[in-house]
Amino acid sequence: MSQGFAALSIQRFFLKRLQELGIQEPSPIQAEAIPLIFEGKDIVAQSQTGTGKTLAFALPLLHRIDPAAREVQALVLVPTRELGMQIVQTLEQLTKDTDVRVQQLIGGASIERQIDKLKLKPQVVVGTPGRVQELVKLRKLKLHQIRTVVVDEVDQVFELGSMQDVEALFKGMLREKQLLFFSATMPAPLQQVVDRWMREPVYVRVNPAQRTSETLEHLYFVSEERDKIDTLRRLVRQYNPKAAIVFINETDEIGEAVAKLQYAGLSVEGLYGDSFKQERARTMQAFRAGRFQLLLATDVAARGLDLPQVTHVINLDPPTDADHYVHRVGRTGRMGRQGLALSIVTPKQQFIMDKFSKTLGISIERRELSHGRIFDPKQELEIRREARKRKELRSAAPAEGEVRTSAKEPRRASAEPGKAQGASARTAGKPVRPVKPSASVPAAKPSKPAVASPRKTEREREQDRKNKGAPRWLKEKRQQDGEGKPRA
Repeated sequence: MSQGFAALSIQRFFLKRLQELGIQEPSPIQAEAIPLIFEGKDIVAQSQTGTGKTLAFALPLLHRIDPAAREVQALVLVPTRELGMQIVQTLEQLTKDTDVRVQQLIGGASIERQIDKLKLKPQVVVGTPGRVQELVKLRKLKLHQIRTVVVDEVDQVFELGSMQDVEALFKGMLREKQLLFFSATMPAPLQQVVDRWMREPVYVRVNPAQRTSETLEHLYFVSEERDKIDTLRRLVRQYNPKAAIVFINETDEIGEAVAKLQYAGLSVEGLYGDSFKQERARTMQAFRAGRFQLLLATDVAARGLDLPQVTHVINLDPPTDADHYVHRVGRTGRMGRQGLALSIVTPKQQFIMDKFSKTLGISIERRELSHGRIFDPKQELEIRREARKRKELRSAAPAEGEVRTSAKEPRRASAEPGKAQGASARTAGKPVRPVKPSASVPAAKPSKPAVASPRKTEREREQDRKNKGAPRWLKEKRQQDGEGKPRA
């Protein structure tokens, strides 16, 4: 492991920390991005979810920190609280037993407590754009010494409308700052921001055509809207995931969905966007500890989360577009681990899965759930066809012990083959004597050859019609009269 990261000019202290964290080799995005960041380049990095993008910017960022300088030197902007907490945890693990301080500035938390912690002079700040901008306006946070700015999940920051706050922060910083944009997807409008603020940016794209992990399996199930909760219950019972994230589209529907799922007997908790930071933190901590099986969330709440124990992602509502599908299913199958992405759609929503499949270049296959088993409907249909063909062939073939002499009259073999074989053995080698017909059983008469009857004339057919139903004496009289008369 150390040889791989050592080749990237990582300091010995951080190499030791990586060994303690069980990180063996740099991922492709780390191997490509870290040297460029060390060179001071502005970077636009795009890679699949779960490929180690956090370490790709965290390691070189920490190398540029001066622990002796008691001022903010690096800023990491994130779209959600959970992602910010996750990055803070990673940075604190890497800077353990050092003088580098990391401060979290997340919206929804007490701003007074954050102001008090800023008095400790952190060198690295991780926060949401709105809260960071709020503290800058209050003059509690200074930006003029920041040399490195990272925008993680930049497409989500742009989509949520926080890009105005981000650009306002850019204006208050040094011109010589280094900008690093990281995400799994890069929407076209983001290029305008890149052109406006970056200097000769370098684009790092690791396998951009493969936007989802190769270790992921994608399936979908068709269900009526009213049956989706029950379908989810049956899928959970069938797959029994260790931990799974269930996605819905509307934040306002989380409470009702959680109540329905719990009533259906599922172990589920919701990640509410409008709840307090401490409550959300407790929910995530309980989920990581395995105290419940399903975490119900929206796209925003679960964006960028790295949860190694998550084995399944279930879309109770289909995502709005292919990019959201990429980020949702990216919560599992991370760093080469196996994962399963399941979607529950109505018959009218089935075209969405076909669209995602074509857009992303992946196979999203349909499955059916019936009588406690999951099967491929195409394979099931083929199996039924083969069974029907075999049945037809068996019915057309002669039964065992039956010899067909004609289509109408089958001739059966002896019902007692043992006796027949014994008789053959006894008479072997002896002359065969003719069998005389028995007195009680008359000998069969030789059959006469069939003689074709002459074709009747019109007069004879008329005579037969008149004789039909007449008494015998009248028939005989008519025949005599007919024979005596000359034919016309």
